[in-house]
Amino acid sequence: MDRVLLSLGHGYSARALARLLRPEGWRIIGTTRSAEKAEALAAEGVEPLVWPGSDLAPALAEATHLLSSVGPDAEGDPVLRQAGAAIAAAAPRLAWAGYLSTTGVYGDHRGGWVDEATPLAPATERGRRRVAAEQAWAGVPGLPLHIFRLAGIYGPGRSAFDRLRAGTARRIVKEGQVFSRIHVDDIAQVLAASMARPDPGAVYNLADDAPAPPQDVIACAAELLGVPPPPEIPFEAAELSPMAASFYSESKRVRNDRIKAALGVRLLYPDYRAGLRAILAEECDATRSGT
Repeated sequence: MDRVLLSLGHGYSARALARLLRPEGWRIIGTTRSAEKAEALAAEGVEPLVWPGSDLAPALAEATHLLSSVGPDAEGDPVLRQAGAAIAAAAPRLAWAGYLSTTGVYGDHRGGWVDEATPLAPATERGRRRVAAEQAWAGVPGLPLHIFRLAGIYGPGRSAFDRLRAGTARRIVKEGQVFSRIHVDDIAQVLAASMARPDPGAVYNLADDAPAPPQDVIACAAELLGVPPPPEIPFEAAELSPMAASFYSESKRVRNDRIKAALGVRLLYPDYRAGLRAILAEECDATRSGT
């Protein structure tokens, strides 16, 4: 049977998933907003679809699996707003559907642990929008939906190394502040594992085993690069934008037991140290090979 993934908003995490699936014979249709990005997707072996702007129904008719990485806006979930009826019509034919959400739906727990059963209490507007979007997707009749709540995403091209090299890394210290993280390749393997073991209605936290203060990650990356770490800056003196400050309004540790027990996942990068070392090794290999 042909396996066809329709990936809505085919961005950083979905591209990592495509790299896993394509060697196994999957056909990937990925939507993007621009013709320029469409060319990049085609170069990766993904069938690009510029959307919004084209009819999504033919792709939905061919899809066996559906993934949405598109975030909500002030009016709600833009995918369901524009294509909700078509998705509902396709729902009975789909073997699996996934929605990428965020651990921001749990709100602030003052450094305490949360799991998938923790009541949703978002502390930011972004988090409240995500809760509403999760509920909207769960309300699509007959859709075999799986919700994935992602911690802070990092990986090649999106890590503390890039901020250090750009001179934008800051070691902002707020007493008791911790974040959870997840390497993009671990996101991909969790999604692939869920597609292999569908469980409609399931919710999964995607986070590694080592929640940590953000300044520790910057210090580790600096050490691996062999450069001095930026000086520590007290949170109160950091003069952050409202958006940046909002990330520090929540502190929690995210449990990941369910992806291990239910999906048999063994994290490739169980902590940020392993993830950063792997990113740097990949960069060095690319440099040596001239790519």
